[in-house]
Amino acid sequence: MSKQYRIGAVNNTYSTLRDALATAARAPLQRLRRNRNHEANTIWALKDVSFEVWPGEVIGIIGRNGAGKSTLLKILSRITEPTSGRLELYGRSASLLEVGTGFHPELTGRENTYLNGAILGMTKAEIKRKFDEIVAFAEIEKFIDTPVKFYSSGMSVRLAFAVAAHLEPEILVLDEVLAVGDTAFQQKCLGKMRDVSSHGRTVLLVSHSMATVAQLCQKTVWMNEGRLEEFGPSDGVIQSYLHSQKAVGAEFTRDETEIEQAPAVYVLGARIRSSDNKTVSILDAKRPFSIEIDYKVTSRTLVWVGFTISTQEGTEVMAATDGDVDTYASIPREPGVYTSVCYIPEGLFNARQYALSVYAARTIAAKVDILDYLENVIAFGVENPSGVGSYMPKKRVGVISPKLDWELKPAVRAETIIAVGDS
Repeated sequence: MSKQYRIGAVNNTYSTLRDALATAARAPLQRLRRNRNHEANTIWALKDVSFEVWPGEVIGIIGRNGAGKSTLLKILSRITEPTSGRLELYGRSASLLEVGTGFHPELTGRENTYLNGAILGMTKAEIKRKFDEIVAFAEIEKFIDTPVKFYSSGMSVRLAFAVAAHLEPEILVLDEVLAVGDTAFQQKCLGKMRDVSSHGRTVLLVSHSMATVAQLCQKTVWMNEGRLEEFGPSDGVIQSYLHSQKAVGAEFTRDETEIEQAPAVYVLGARIRSSDNKTVSILDAKRPFSIEIDYKVTSRTLVWVGFTISTQEGTEVMAATDGDVDTYASIPREPGVYTSVCYIPEGLFNARQYALSVYAARTIAAKVDILDYLENVIAFGVENPSGVGSYMPKKRVGVISPKLDWELKPAVRAETIIAVGDS
């Protein structure tokens, strides 16, 4: 199936009868021009995508921003129709495509739970039977009768996921929901999805977390520029995807138009700079470098931004956040655009390929909510032509290779004393 969108402004002006007659007279010429410019004014968000998913399978969907993942999920969720081709969907489906999907902000958590259940085709008796389990899973017992508009993003996504997962759909469609919320809740979600799949239900999960996809999904779809690049066992597809990221430059800039519902803070871009302040993708292990993260704060709040560095195989190497500095962690930031810079010392990383992921979070009631997480936005390499271990016959093992202090001194050995006593 394929999905085409028209780009550019839509003319909503009203015309008079004279205008309509003039337009009709010019119609043949305009039709020729329109056909000539049609391709220039459209974009294929999906092009010739085809695959099958069987009951009980957990399928990961990966790819860079703009690859067509969200468009694919909207078609799978029956939110939009494909331009060509068809979708055959067997069974009741539940979708969670963004924080608070399907929630009415003026209704309470209790009312939204019943409303969402009804939309999914559940009877009131079925929803009532599952209600206590849903509330307990979402951990919002105190706020279940509070209007959803007063919920934090973490509370909204916990309730939305709990509703979608507990109302027993045959097909569960999730778009990056695990990027929001604390680690403990993410682990609960992973466990619940395993439970859902073990009962013969199907899960389709879009995620930028390769570790999550590898851990949870038997098969993975790799989307690239609207096309299905590869579909098969997760390990092989993830390796192919990570290998392709080696071509990614040292700077990442986000298109804000892709953000449908802007959170309190979100990432705008990131880059890696060498010691001479150049944006580079290949670093010298003997020299320091810096990581810059651009982000936007939409409402006054306590903000944390940070990053993780992993190997191209997905092994996490390190993580850091500007919240490590007490001053930045304790002072709310006003609305605006900011850049946080982290300085990495020389001689820390071994020579190999790495991937940078960035995130933005806020603190509410001493609890950190990750509102935006972008994985593997930058791939970079470290070279060590004449540094630590370069003279060794084999490459030094490990993901880090720091130059450590050593001391050479004479050994101090205690004398052996043999005492022979009287017998």
